[in-house]
Amino acid sequence: MTFDPLSRLLPPAYAQQLGHATLVERASDRRIRERNKVTYRLVHWPIWIWTFFITPGPLTVDLFASGFDWRMAVWLVIVLVTTGMAGLRGRLPGVEPRPYIIRFTEDKPNPLYRRVCYTFAWSAVVTFAVLNIAGLVVAIATGHWYLKEMYRAAYFPIAGLIWMLGALGLLPRVKRSTAGEGHERRYFYGSVWAVCVAQPGLWLLWAALPQNRVADAVKLVVFLSILASMGNLARLGRLPRTRPIVPGELAVSD
Repeated sequence: MTFDPLSRLLPPAYAQQLGHATLVERASDRRIRERNKVTYRLVHWPIWIWTFFITPGPLTVDLFASGFDWRMAVWLVIVLVTTGMAGLRGRLPGVEPRPYIIRFTEDKPNPLYRRVCYTFAWSAVVTFAVLNIAGLVVAIATGHWYLKEMYRAAYFPIAGLIWMLGALGLLPRVKRSTAGEGHERRYFYGSVWAVCVAQPGLWLLWAALPQNRVADAVKLVVFLSILASMGNLARLGRLPRTRPIVPGELAVSD
């Protein structure tokens, strides 16, 4: 049966029950795969390389400010080796030999490797966005940039809070059960889409515009506008992997 997700329009009342999404995927329409292709697994590996590579936030700020150096080279080698070994053992989301989640309604234990990986992914998504917004606000208010200092002082406290929430199982996709994956993945991928579009946009503006209060205000408005617009598209289910999956049938988690 051919499945066109754009044809799954929901009535308003039901859409509100699914987080206001106007598009939905039916689990019974999703093709079941018993194993992940090698190409599928390889494509997911760089996602986790990047996630863990940027985990030391102050080091990442130095990367964009001053370029690649020996510290980043050492850290990159460590990340490549550890994620490569985890991937070979099937201990990275999307890099498993076969999908872990088949039934979205099944109360199945969420493996430790998934909880750890998605916790660090949430940390990367939230911490960088929060600090960049704060850095822009401070720059507008004072006329000076203190972003490096802010990252050194506040990155690990903010990231540490997210890591703690992950350890307690209080983040989407990091809970002890996978029963809510059909909805929780919406919040995760919606956040990833928003940040992955907004951050490059901010870096482009950083390079193109001068550093003064007016230009910094433009950067802040554009950055927040991209986050809000992408977040709204995700809320409506109009971005890949942000449509609710109606439970009750077999489905494979991405």
